[in-house]
Amino acid sequence: MKYLHDIGSYFLMLRAVFSRPTKGSILRELIFKEVDELIINSLGIVAFISFFVGGVVAIQTALNIDNPLIPEYLVGFATRQSIILEFAPTFISIIMAGKMGSFITSSIGSMRVTEQIDALEVMGINSLNYLVFPKIVALLFYPFVIAISMFLGILGGWVAGVYGGFSTSEAFIQGLQVDFITFHVVYAFIKTFVFAFILATVPSWQGFYMKGGALEVGKASTNSFVWTSVLIILTNYVITSLLLS
Repeated sequence: MKYLHDIGSYFLMLRAVFSRPTKGSILRELIFKEVDELIINSLGIVAFISFFVGGVVAIQTALNIDNPLIPEYLVGFATRQSIILEFAPTFISIIMAGKMGSFITSSIGSMRVTEQIDALEVMGINSLNYLVFPKIVALLFYPFVIAISMFLGILGGWVAGVYGGFSTSEAFIQGLQVDFITFHVVYAFIKTFVFAFILATVPSWQGFYMKGGALEVGKASTNSFVWTSVLIILTNYVITSLLLS
């Protein structure tokens, strides 16, 4: 029953987020602030992880090819498929559930503890729209982060494959082009938009409805990561079943 109550409160929050909008000029400033904190500040860690994981994928693929009948371009092919289909959209989103999600939950939770949310309500401001809606709009730019992750993941695979002596540049690039299906990129970005909505709303929900003091802010951040990760994985399974099966 507790989980049903939690899910019910989540949907009630979503309804309130899109009602009684905040003044446009204020909302615009909030959106720019959220873009800087959630999108721009995430680029560094995303770039670092994507580049080196792409390199690891290429090396592991090359090391497992010990049959001379297997074409050399398979290293580039496997790197492309792994990065575009799963690593960039799904695993980066799970990492962002820790980075973005904890930040969102702790910031809103701290406002709850210090009664700033109550002050917004007293002033007649829809606190959910004020706090959550700018985050949803800011994360519409999240596919831009995933596009960078895809590019750097493949680049990292190329660098590791070519300069590590596991593949030639020509063979790797051939692997990137072999059996390329454009819809796989579309599928990845469809997932990304859904994950972006989850990343914006679930941590906000955990922070907004938390109760207690500073200790509970930490617990809410942990719950936020768990809920967000589980929803991303389940959503990934559903979308993959619907779009690729």
